[in-house]
Amino acid sequence: MRGAKRRFQGRPDPKPPPGPPVELVIESVGGEGDGVAAGPVFVPFTLPGERVRAQGSGERRELLEVLQPSAERVVPPCPHFYACGGCALQHWDHAAYLRWKVQRLAGTLARQHIETEILPAYAAAPGTRRRLALHARKGSRDVARLGYKARRSWDLVDIAVCPIADPRLEAALPALKRLAAPLFEHPKSAPTLHVTLTDTGLDIDITGVEAKSGGLSADARMQVAELAAEADVARVTLGGEVAYMARAPQVRLGPARVSLPPGAFLQATPGAEAAMASFVAEAAAGAHRIADLYCGVGTFTFRLAEIAPVYAADFTAEAVAALIAGLASAPGLKGVTAEARDLVRRPVLADELKKTDVAVFDPPRAGAAEQTAELARSKVARVIGVSCNPATFARDARTLIDAGFRLERVLPVDQFLWSPHVELVGVFGR
Repeated sequence: MRGAKRRFQGRPDPKPPPGPPVELVIESVGGEGDGVAAGPVFVPFTLPGERVRAQGSGERRELLEVLQPSAERVVPPCPHFYACGGCALQHWDHAAYLRWKVQRLAGTLARQHIETEILPAYAAAPGTRRRLALHARKGSRDVARLGYKARRSWDLVDIAVCPIADPRLEAALPALKRLAAPLFEHPKSAPTLHVTLTDTGLDIDITGVEAKSGGLSADARMQVAELAAEADVARVTLGGEVAYMARAPQVRLGPARVSLPPGAFLQATPGAEAAMASFVAEAAAGAHRIADLYCGVGTFTFRLAEIAPVYAADFTAEAVAALIAGLASAPGLKGVTAEARDLVRRPVLADELKKTDVAVFDPPRAGAAEQTAELARSKVARVIGVSCNPATFARDARTLIDAGFRLERVLPVDQFLWSPHVELVGVFGR
């Protein structure tokens, strides 16, 4: 119940850590989602203002009991929560949790001396996650153990439900456990099933199967294919190599239908993708020529090409090929030119952007330092940055601001529900 005093166990079969129990008052929540007491001392599953008993030594302690709970404490919706390492903040009232994420984003920008308008956050709802990375461990002959790593451990939490996941992924868990059973011919195999829900069915890319011994035998591959057919999945790949395919995994990106290459990146939830794409398109309205850098399979490209001609580039050749193939499904676009290009070693130069008035960049977590330097030197009038890492975004934003841009507004995006991660879209103008 909300605000109830209770004892907590953070592991499926917990062993108390060494050290005497102590009482602590939690002052704030840290960057990984743990409560922070004076010291600092980090205690998971605690909230600001709570008085708790914790045990351990050093900076990190384990929660034993909440003596004085916060009014913002709620009952976690997942039965695996305190053991599973996948979520950190299910015990926090949603409005307070979301405010904390936005405040963290503002603080990250402030460290680079950046002030801007921060818009109301987009918040993904439970049951909307369309891609999961599920770890498998050897179980019985016919069924593997499947789930997430335990909190701060290599142990596996074998899950039966997952409230962040689309219900169709949750319903597929028993079939996925059967499909993973043949993957353990070699004792060093530690498979991970990267499962994506597409419009045409599940797309499963399996990594972590021991390859030095020759990989899976022909018999094991046949079992995987038979189990995939039984589960009616769209495709199974082993480290990118097709092991079974009934039909191409496809998604709709704006006006286009795209067949995904193995292991392709998609935004975690369709709703967050739509919110970000709409925000990007609105900021790009009126453009005459657009550059979409780190374009992937075209998350933003196709929508931007409804506004103006687009030059698209990404370091992954397979993603660019999928984007180009998807153009055939979207007649009436203003035009798209796409190429595979390493934007770290070979960023699009300022001279190449002479005719471009809007540029979009959506890099990996490391950010886009090299490409941002060229945008700063260019005559581009508007830059739109999409980021899964506020720290590297703030660094790149400072480069643009120092060159005469102004960060006009930021949209926070919470699509990794109940985790400490927050994403954003920022709009820069000169």
